[in-house]
Amino acid sequence: MQVKLLGQTNYLDTYQGMQDFTALRSLEAQDELWLCEHPPVFTQGLAGLAGHVLNAGEIPVVPTNRGGQVTYHGPGQLVAYPLVNLQRAGYFVKEYVYRLEESVIRTLAHYGVTGHRVAHAPGIYVRLADPFSHSALMGPNLSSEPFKGLGKICALGIKVSRQCTYHGLALNVKMDLEPFTRINPCGYAGLQTVDLFTIGVNTSWDQAAEVMAHHLASLLES
Repeated sequence: MQVKLLGQTNYLDTYQGMQDFTALRSLEAQDELWLCEHPPVFTQGLAGLAGHVLNAGEIPVVPTNRGGQVTYHGPGQLVAYPLVNLQRAGYFVKEYVYRLEESVIRTLAHYGVTGHRVAHAPGIYVRLADPFSHSALMGPNLSSEPFKGLGKICALGIKVSRQCTYHGLALNVKMDLEPFTRINPCGYAGLQTVDLFTIGVNTSWDQAAEVMAHHLASLLES
């Protein structure tokens, strides 16, 4: 897998680049991993409802062909776009999503933070009261209040075309979180969004990208 650090890139240009790469790639083309950050933008998934954008203000809202609802991208967020030939890799979409989430969990673990999955809510979450706690999520509230005590630190949304993936995940490193209050993140009203900095981890985008690239490449190539 070829890893490309793109720095800060315009969202629409990157989106078009992913589509072009996927449409034109041959069966033998090497998989790639693009790591970048974007200027402020809200992106709306195929299932997105306009009502989940509460007050976009000056931030553009871009419709996309990925799965999921609305999310926010901005400076200080690590966005990873794996461009993977699933047929050649030998696993299906469900396993691919699991490996994406596992890469985030391992990246967080590098900083001592425990990431959690929530059923039927793609992405990774942390305990707000104690993000460094290793205890599993449990209790009767999980079905009725699945996000109680949790903050979302990573969003996930993918597209598969010709058995090849694009779009990906976004890990909040050290960013302005205010724009998340202008939407229902991933379609969930009141869901709190956090970054590594607000939970006590002060790391650079470059370092987080290095850790994430290692885990993504390892998990997606295996």
